[in-house]
Amino acid sequence: MATLATPETDYAVLPDLPADVFTAPLQKPDHVSDDWLEPAQTDYSSDDDAIWNDLFTRQMKVLPGRAASAFLAGLEKLDLGKGGVPDFGKMSEELGALTGWSVVPVPMLIPDHVFFWHLANRRFPAGNFIRTRETFDYIQEPDVFHDVFGHVPMLTDPVFADYMQEYGRAGWKAMRYNRLKALGALYWYTVEFGLLEEADGIKAYGAGILSGPTEIVFATEAKSPNRIMLNVDRVMRTDYVISDLQPTYFVIESFEDLYRQTVERDFDRLYNNLPAAFTYANSAVIDVDYVVNRGTQEYLLRGGNGSGALPV
Repeated sequence: MATLATPETDYAVLPDLPADVFTAPLQKPDHVSDDWLEPAQTDYSSDDDAIWNDLFTRQMKVLPGRAASAFLAGLEKLDLGKGGVPDFGKMSEELGALTGWSVVPVPMLIPDHVFFWHLANRRFPAGNFIRTRETFDYIQEPDVFHDVFGHVPMLTDPVFADYMQEYGRAGWKAMRYNRLKALGALYWYTVEFGLLEEADGIKAYGAGILSGPTEIVFATEAKSPNRIMLNVDRVMRTDYVISDLQPTYFVIESFEDLYRQTVERDFDRLYNNLPAAFTYANSAVIDVDYVVNRGTQEYLLRGGNGSGALPV
């Protein structure tokens, strides 16, 4: 059976990008090679370390009771609260002993095919910079705090770590079908903004939720957003919001369930039937949905963050 990934691809070297694959053009800085890796991690200043510490402290005030237990366990295993921006080398040694992953520095958002290649080789690319005091509350391009604090603790979970590697391998198949938008929606609604059912309620495991003080409360407790059980085919047809709170979040039963729904899915047939554009609005509830909470959409209907609406 065809699966999410394409086993015949050789991930030992960076594969060439086919000419008929459509991806966003990005200008590569002169100081990096085709793998887009920085020569070394940034030598962060004491002011940079203070920003990390303040961001960390702020998040830890809102995460207990709302963050997935696997995430909180990962924070402890990697001791990310010991002060200052973590050293990638030391962190990679600890992470490698747990699940075989490492963290590598990149200068900015990197091309899709390079990102997929690093994930396929169990390397997580993290932004080699940190936000300023002026951009403390929101930065559009993911920095070292979002990438390391938000993403890396989940890579200590063996099943989720395997899912991330399979996602990287899957990217090459999606590119051949020119269905990167669909695969990107899957990443968005799981890795970035995913929710998880735990015994004591719904918790967040997505990095976009976990690294922001407003969204963690909104995603897990607010009445506005929909919370719908994950259906991979439906999610890959669903639009999403980049610069505001999500109108809809998708919930998984477990990381084993996430792995089963994705890695064991016949994606060749799915890609052949997917349209180039999204089918469903980001606020839609459709007849095949298993709805945990049908939101009021008050925040969206009042105009979102541009209007000053409260995230309720």
